[in-house]
Amino acid sequence: MRLPRWRVVLAVGMWVAVTFAVSTPAQAQTGVTEVCRFRDSRFTEISGMARSLLHPHVLWLHNDSGGGPYLYAVDERTCVTLATIKIQGAPARDFEGIATARLSNGDAVIWLGDVGDNRDSWPYLRLHRILEPAVLTNETVTPTDTFRFTYPDGPHNTEAVMAFGDHVWVVTKQLAHGALYSVPLKRKGVAVARKLRTEGGLVTDGAVSPDGTKYVLRDYVNAEVLTGLPPGRSTGFFALPFQLQGEGITWTADGTALLITSERDARLIRVEPAAMPVRTP
Repeated sequence: MRLPRWRVVLAVGMWVAVTFAVSTPAQAQTGVTEVCRFRDSRFTEISGMARSLLHPHVLWLHNDSGGGPYLYAVDERTCVTLATIKIQGAPARDFEGIATARLSNGDAVIWLGDVGDNRDSWPYLRLHRILEPAVLTNETVTPTDTFRFTYPDGPHNTEAVMAFGDHVWVVTKQLAHGALYSVPLKRKGVAVARKLRTEGGLVTDGAVSPDGTKYVLRDYVNAEVLTGLPPGRSTGFFALPFQLQGEGITWTADGTALLITSERDARLIRVEPAAMPVRTP
């Protein structure tokens, strides 16, 4: 998301607040490792990241608004781009969230959220369901389904999309606090998301672990791990290594660590939650 001026000021304030806590390079912090750096010039604002279910060591990335209807398959060990997927028939108003899941019928799918309603004005948001390509090659694909939804109390900006099995959840991004919602997958009309609980402010991403035993939410500064599927139970918060406008997060394949990205920082960083000081809720 390209931040309005007041949000830039807020981000700078966050940076000042965490500078003393995160004053050493990522590789020098306990439980934090810089994996690699993205060098693809098209990655101008990495806003979402999810793990491939079909291809080992591959992540799916997308840019923020203005980046076009594209997904990128990237090697998580080298940050090298392996394939570019154009999404046919998916207007990229503002892609802000991505998740992968294996449906009950066995299909591995990518959920791409056109949900970044920065002005809280859209009549509905879109979730595109895309079959994950079995072969990594540059190609154009069409979503198998597109689901439209809105919120019971009106439009909200959203940046976190999570999925597991046949279920999809989103978290709205608001200043003081957002909320966690379950999204009904109706092929016709506009569904109304069901609120599960209130969350913290400025949530920028989230991800369910590969085995579905936990999930994570992040903002620009902190991460929160919760047990079970949403709504889950919080195990506490911990500080993330600083990246200006950090937005993306996903789990490693074994579900023991997290990978994080930023719109303004080329580093892919691995974070070990077990090694991080935790603040209980």
